[in-house]
Amino acid sequence: MFIEPNKTAAALLPQNGLAKASGYVIRISLTAALAGFIFGFDTVVISGANLPIKQLWQTSPLFHGFFIMSMALWGTVVGAIFGGIPTQKWGRKKVLVWIGILFSLSAFGTAFAQDPYTFSFFRFIGGLGIGVSSVAAPTYISEISTRGNRGRLVALYQFNIVFGILVAFLSNYFLQGVGGANDWRWMLGALAVPALIYSVMVIGVPESPRWLLTNKKDDGSAKKILSMLGVANVDAEVSSIMKSHQHETSLGNRSNLFSRKYKTILWLAFMVAFFNQVSGINFILYYVPEILERAGLASKESLANSIAIGGTNLLFTFVGLYLIDRIGRKTLLLIGSFGYIASLAMVAWCFYSGAGAGLLMTFLLLFIAAHAIGQGAVIWVFISEIFPNNVRALGQSFGASIHWVFAAIITLVTPIFLDKDNGIFKDNPWPIFAFFAFMMALQLVWVLMKVPETKGVSLEDLEKKLVNE
Repeated sequence: MFIEPNKTAAALLPQNGLAKASGYVIRISLTAALAGFIFGFDTVVISGANLPIKQLWQTSPLFHGFFIMSMALWGTVVGAIFGGIPTQKWGRKKVLVWIGILFSLSAFGTAFAQDPYTFSFFRFIGGLGIGVSSVAAPTYISEISTRGNRGRLVALYQFNIVFGILVAFLSNYFLQGVGGANDWRWMLGALAVPALIYSVMVIGVPESPRWLLTNKKDDGSAKKILSMLGVANVDAEVSSIMKSHQHETSLGNRSNLFSRKYKTILWLAFMVAFFNQVSGINFILYYVPEILERAGLASKESLANSIAIGGTNLLFTFVGLYLIDRIGRKTLLLIGSFGYIASLAMVAWCFYSGAGAGLLMTFLLLFIAAHAIGQGAVIWVFISEIFPNNVRALGQSFGASIHWVFAAIITLVTPIFLDKDNGIFKDNPWPIFAFFAFMMALQLVWVLMKVPETKGVSLEDLEKKLVNE
């Protein structure tokens, strides 16, 4: 159940991409990207447990927002901030293995939790796994791929995220009513299945050859892995990597991510992560049943529509996956920005005018499509590309941490604004969506003025282009 969709994703990769990447590269990329499936599942499975847990433990909106709903995101923030350190020091593979262990602990711990504090602790553990995976997995995949297929292969991580989101929505839907008052325990415990499968599979992937060359100076193992990856001229590839590494080292402050020479790259990573979250994507995914209930849909009906959102996300992620190495990252961000602005403005109007739930649902699906094609397809690819080999894991950690800090803040404050009994916008939540639409207009300006195209450029050539010497 959890492996077959990855085969489907590989089959849908364009044939010229398959010609450039051996089956071995695709297989290990999909294995690493499976961390994204667990990421997506864990991110939104809480949406089905939100209201039952609120009724069970009768906590305040602030407590519920901080501990129950956003504790996983605070764990994600910690994992993202510090995940680059072990990824850089101990290697990509070891960290990928530990991610599976963290996810497994979280699944069992939350399913059997007897109080909100124990529950929050294990959600935090799962969040650590998400945060570290958003550093290690894209970094690893970008380093084993080529300039011609890097976008598609790294985007498989995003594909798995949205597939995990869809499966979580389906799981919540079908498990509703199975365990009575304990439905939510079954929903959260289901995460253990993909977590254990991933933990076993990832043991078989090789270490990143770029990490071996730049951190361990192990050219023997690196050459062997590059050969397995299908690199035609291994010696030339090693020479290019080491030349770039030596040049970077000669500039000084090798491991200082925040030195002046990385200023342009840091701003690009910050802004793409910031705009990703102020689009409102996590707000909608976490609280979609509550949002739809506010629009007048019954609980079971809102869960069914959650599945429609997950399916739309998956479908248009395929579109982004197909286009990212064809028309480029910047073009996808532009398309997504226009879709964001139109859909969010119309969702705000639907709430403001009291339009029907069906019309509102249409524009929510348009929003999800715009995200899947634009920011959803691009963010992890873009951040993993723009940092040099010497600081790629630390740079990925920086970009991921910005992403998750804003995700946690938005999730934390949402109950204060959205709660139908005590929220600031308890009468009508239209200003929330109007704010997100305005932020996406700012994103459009930023993309047009500041974002470079990275399609078809090698990691070493991108370093020469973006590092301020």
